[in-house]
Amino acid sequence: MPEHTLEKNREPTHGLIARLGRWLERDRLPAPVETQTLFAARLTDVAANRLARQWSTRYTTADDAERRFLLAELAQTSAGIEPRDDLGVRLFKRLNAQTDGLRFLVGLRADMLRWRKQIAGLTLLERELEGLLSNWFDVGMLELKPINWDSPASLLEKLIQYEAVHEIHSWDELRRRVAKDRRCYAFFHPGMDDVPLIFVEVAFAPKMADNVQVLLDMQTPPDDLSKARWAIFYSISSTQAGLRGISFGNFLLKRVIDELLSELPNLKSFATLSPIPGFAAWLGKQDGKVLQELLHDRTDNQYAQDSVRSGLRWVAQLQKAAVGDASDVVQRAGLKLAAHYLTSIKSGQLIDPVARFHLGNGARIERINWAADCSPKGLQQSCAMMVNYLYSLDELDENLLQLAAGKPRIARHLRWR
Repeated sequence: MPEHTLEKNREPTHGLIARLGRWLERDRLPAPVETQTLFAARLTDVAANRLARQWSTRYTTADDAERRFLLAELAQTSAGIEPRDDLGVRLFKRLNAQTDGLRFLVGLRADMLRWRKQIAGLTLLERELEGLLSNWFDVGMLELKPINWDSPASLLEKLIQYEAVHEIHSWDELRRRVAKDRRCYAFFHPGMDDVPLIFVEVAFAPKMADNVQVLLDMQTPPDDLSKARWAIFYSISSTQAGLRGISFGNFLLKRVIDELLSELPNLKSFATLSPIPGFAAWLGKQDGKVLQELLHDRTDNQYAQDSVRSGLRWVAQLQKAAVGDASDVVQRAGLKLAAHYLTSIKSGQLIDPVARFHLGNGARIERINWAADCSPKGLQQSCAMMVNYLYSLDELDENLLQLAAGKPRIARHLRWR
């Protein structure tokens, strides 16, 4: 074969190998010494910033197994740096400087929270990132915006995607949630301005609402806002797992109340209609002796029989009663158990996360409602009961002081239905 023919055949092969080499160089994992550069190099170091871009790109496209490997390598490198000082903060600032870096870091922390107990040394990095995100998502940086049916479709889709309390099954259901007689508000950050970080859905009523299925019913007539005296916050959803523990939800409700009073000065009262997400799980773990004490009933032998499973039997009984004919005795027992659960404190905190949120904002428990959410989710998590937390603007500080003293505030004459 002529020599020039051999050369001609070699050229495509050499070109392919060169291109493959460049691709492998671009997509390879950093070596340990390079990973240390992510921490140690100056924030203006061009090579280190290029490596950060490669690392974040690789992480974004990786599956869970590879992401865990990359986080483990970061944690291992972090633990080996002496003196460490603020090098973890420098790493995250470097990653934040990349394109869409803030969104990347929020997702990164979500993974850290998932795996921090499984990857040695990851907790330190997670806490450093939490500190930065707390500053970057300070409430002063957030913008409150209304969301309605005229909002962009991409934003409305996110309400369907992120609704965490009462699932939205269709566009028609969403239309009802953001209709002209309802309100929906969300906090946005300029670095993630297409994502609602937390949003609240509001209905209006002449009295405090006690059944969420009535509020969500597509056939319920529109509310007459001229007659509205109560604003009911019936769904509050946080959308970013990576911002867990960074509190701006309390500011959301207070800002929304200000907006509502400005628009609808006839409003007099503000309350939630909230789930009790941990109640059934808690009740199912209680034994017969505990239940006897809680219900002040030592005469009924049902508690003593199969004492370990007494709580589970009560869960089943309350769930059945919620969708059937419940006796006054069963209703009173269920409401009493729910009241005890909502005011229970462990390690200095209320055990129910929703109670912790609202009472921690200065609200009080106003009423516990029987058969208020008979959806499958409502039955499963709370035996269909819901609670109204009342936001009395003149009492918020006093309620917080009482909570700090270990005495959650409840209505003087707690009304049960």
